[in-house]
Amino acid sequence: MFQMSNKIGRNDPCWCGSGKKYKKCHEEFDDKIAYIKSQGHEVPDHSIIKTPGQIEKIRESAKINIAVLDYVAENIKAGMTTQQIDDLVAEKTAELGGIPAPLNYQGYPKSVCTSINEIVCHGIPSDNVILKDGDIVNVDVSTILDGYFSDSSRMFCIGEVSEEKRKLVDVTKECVEKGLEMVKPWTFLGDMGQAVHEHALKNGFSVVREIGGHGVGLEFHEDPWVSYVSKAGEEMLLVPGMIFTIEPMVNMGTDKVFCDKEDGWTIYTADKKPSAQWEIMVLVTEDGHEVLAY
Repeated sequence: MFQMSNKIGRNDPCWCGSGKKYKKCHEEFDDKIAYIKSQGHEVPDHSIIKTPGQIEKIRESAKINIAVLDYVAENIKAGMTTQQIDDLVAEKTAELGGIPAPLNYQGYPKSVCTSINEIVCHGIPSDNVILKDGDIVNVDVSTILDGYFSDSSRMFCIGEVSEEKRKLVDVTKECVEKGLEMVKPWTFLGDMGQAVHEHALKNGFSVVREIGGHGVGLEFHEDPWVSYVSKAGEEMLLVPGMIFTIEPMVNMGTDKVFCDKEDGWTIYTADKKPSAQWEIMVLVTEDGHEVLAY
């Protein structure tokens, strides 16, 4: 994955756009990555590492993403349709100057994903789907602002939710928090993934294997693909400037899932038991991490 900047002279401008000489900016950084790659690890190339200017633009996109989810939180209730949630997202995103990233992405027909109960992810909003007392629903919002992308989701408990469902929702959020604690520069994605998986298993739940997180910022979905059933010390090296999502899909029953053959998008649990997901977007910093959207 990593390509050494051997075409850049030590006195040439750095590849990151800082205007500094390479030797005063990212030469030591690149040498460290190259050494870790030589030890057999997967490492990021420069296309995955965001510059300070790009990070600031992504932060602005994330502010809209958070505001849209806040707006949904203020209005979501039993009796409303998932299409009404889609309308809220489209309305608020446009009001704030953004564009809903899911709309027409690879043919997806709506501005948001609304995944209820046994729907794991990619639920398509509809006038025919009405939120009921006792439902749990994931609302997954993704935003484009001036060509920069942000992505996060939240779980909502509608009315009186069963103790089992509420535990699933709470533990899934805890899984994200456990994973986030492991996000530090010069460690590995697998450190985060193992922390997520262990916490879910400890509470009697399973984690979906086939669907994971992703890099984000310059595109809706970028490298790396992010697993939540990985092992510490494995997967891609984390370095400052990387941005990716932590969004485990935690199931009450089996980790097996299937895709709706008719719409080609909606993912269900194989045993029709509930699933929950929280998604945050995180930046790896020099001394830890920064949550950009939640």
